[in-house]
This record gives sequence, structure tokens and C-alpha cells, in this order.
Amino acid sequence: MITEDFFNLTPDVILHLAENLGLNPTGHCFALNSLENRVYSVKLEGDENIVVKFYRPGRWTKEQILEEHSFLFDLQDSEVPVCAPRIFQGESLFEKAGIYCAIWNRTGGRAPEELSVEELQMLGRYLGRLHNVGASKSAKHRIQLGSEKYAREPLRFLIEKGFIPITLQKKYSDLVTEISETYESFLEDEPFIRIHGDCHKGNILKGENGFFFLDFDDFLSGPAVQDIWMVLPPQNAEGIVARDTLLSGYREFRDFNDSSIRLIEVLRSLRYIHYSAWIARRWEDPSFPNAFPHFGDEEYWTKEIKDLEIQLGFIYGDEIQPPTDSSIETKEELPLTNKDFFWDM
Repeated sequence: MITEDFFNLTPDVILHLAENLGLNPTGHCFALNSLENRVYSVKLEGDENIVVKFYRPGRWTKEQILEEHSFLFDLQDSEVPVCAPRIFQGESLFEKAGIYCAIWNRTGGRAPEELSVEELQMLGRYLGRLHNVGASKSAKHRIQLGSEKYAREPLRFLIEKGFIPITLQKKYSDLVTEISETYESFLEDEPFIRIHGDCHKGNILKGENGFFFLDFDDFLSGPAVQDIWMVLPPQNAEGIVARDTLLSGYREFRDFNDSSIRLIEVLRSLRYIHYSAWIARRWEDPSFPNAFPHFGDEEYWTKEIKDLEIQLGFIYGDEIQPPTDSSIETKEELPLTNKDFFWDM
């Protein structure tokens, strides 16, 4: 349940938390870009910077957040480059003003724009190692990337709350149902492991020591290919070449079944559906109407229907053929939509 405290966090609350944990903030505190949670950069004495993250109330339980932290610590112990929360007196999760929060070291780096062959192979190796750690344990409390959670339940919410115009409800519902049934039919013998879940380029930074992964807020159990397509979302021939290059590095550390590739466009479709419900569920947050001013009108839903129809074409075999003469470093990519990376820390 959302509290007004979440919408109105003040620097005093944030700085007081840091002080209670034995840190020495200078008073410099500013908000970082995040819609889902509330995230702040705080400067400490000695020119050190930390990130204080307040989790959106009602989204994750304490057990689910601690399971996220546990996964990060497992990855850190296996030397997979990730940003893990700091521990204070044996604890990584705290509560302030009724809101769960955690602290990270502020790390420098930039999200990669274009990736060379060598960088794609390196990311593939990291993902292979990340998934090896993910497969070593189960996630008892986190959700699974299934059609119920990512398509059918969002559809029910959107209809029950009146977000979809009644004239478009049947068409949209039929598409969601078909995509859900197709995903379920494709999942036979597909293992679910702990994965990042939101592994787009914005959550992969390159700093002085190379690449590292951050923001595991959407970590869940699902097919490994979810993390792979999220790194390289464009639906063009060059994207396919880049994906195969990344997988060549991935296979150095972990097997990958090529049959999983057929899941990519279905998973992208689930993300489109979940995206609309994500906005609708957050509509009471004042920042969401400002960020999505055109959400919910007839034009919006007409476009959503068209997008899902296009996705079904990809799913059923309107394949993009690999190029015969191209360079993944110079070819232009198709434009991305905000749905390709809509969640943030």
C-alpha cells in the first residue's frame, strides 16, 4: 500500500537514515532518475558517494527484497560484476518511515551505446556466469515470468479498472490470450532459473574496471533468453548478428539451447502487455501522469493492438534474415520504443 511518505520523502529523512547507520553525510542529497522507486545520491565526508534506495511500498515483501540481495551477494561471491547493497551490522535492508530501503556504493560508468564484437562476447561471458549462479539455487519468494503474471492478470486489471475503451477490449483481449497460450506452448522443457529480468543496456554500465550489472529490482525466475534479448532488443538483421556474437561468448561458460530463441518475440510481447498495466497500476503516483500524458486514450490502445499484431507476425515466422554483408558496429538499428526498457531502479 502506497503511503504519502513515499511521495514526499525529504532530505532530512534520507540523511537521518545514513547517520543512524554510522555514516557521515555532508548534507548534499539529490534525487536520481527513477519512476518505480525513490533513489537518492548522498555525499559523505571524505568525498565518498552512496545511493539510498527506497522500495515502492506494496510491490515486494521483505522476503522478496532479501532474496534479491541474496542473489546479488551470490553473484558477488562468484566474481560476477554486480552492484550489491552495503551491509551494516549484518543487515542489508532497513525500514524508514514505513518504507524498506537499502544503500549502495555510488559507482561511476556509462551505459554502452554501440557494442563491438569483443564487448558483445565479453557481455555474453558475464551473462553465462550470471546464469550459472542463477541456476545454482531457486528463488522461493520471487515471482516467475509466466503468462498469468505478465499477461492474463494485467489484462484483467486493465479491463476491470476501465483503462481500455470498451470498443477495443475484445480485440486486445483476444491478442493477449493468443500470446499467453503461445508462450505456454513454447515453454515445454524450458528451465526457469534466477535471472536479472530487466537486463537492458541502461542496467549495464561500463566503468574504469569494465562492465558491471546493476538494478536487480525486477529479478525473477524465468528463461535465460529473457536476459539475452533485453541486451539486444532491435528486431533487425544486425540485431540477430549481435545476438549470435553475444551467444558465442555465453557458450564459453554455459550451454544455450537454440530452441529458446523462439521465445524472444513472445517475451517481448509479454513485456508490452505488462508495460501498459505497469503504468495503470502506478497512476496514483503523481509522476506517472506527467511521464505518460497520452496513456489510456483510444489512440494509445489502437497502437498497442497494432504492436501486438506485429508481434504475432514475428512469433509465427515472419523472420528477419541475417545480412549477407554488414557490420554490427556500423549498421543502423531500428528505433526502440520505451517499452524495450521501461523499468528503472
